[in-house]
Amino acid sequence: MVKLVAVYRKPEDVEAFDKHYYEVHAPLAEKMPGLIKMEVNKIYGTPMGESDLHLIANMYFESKEALLEALSSPEGRAAGKDLRGFAGSVVTMHFAEVV
Repeated sequence: MVKLVAVYRKPEDVEAFDKHYYEVHAPLAEKMPGLIKMEVNKIYGTPMGESDLHLIANMYFESKEALLEALSSPEGRAAGKDLRGFAGSVVTMHFAEVV
């Protein structure tokens, strides 16, 4: 199993970001073919105090091939376009194997 991990730093306007993320972006991402599970984690701090992170989203797929197919699908392209529009400056994306 593999996952696409999206790490979001704190945006300037947290309320507007959250509204768009939960009402627009997450529903788009959840339509990607082959998606097994989507898990969103809201960061509230670190052992040392505050964090500069806001959210970490994990999207699980059966295989690397399934993940790449999902990203290149019409649904994946729509989610990617939306992501660049509202979070391009605060997000990094990573591929990870679940071990």
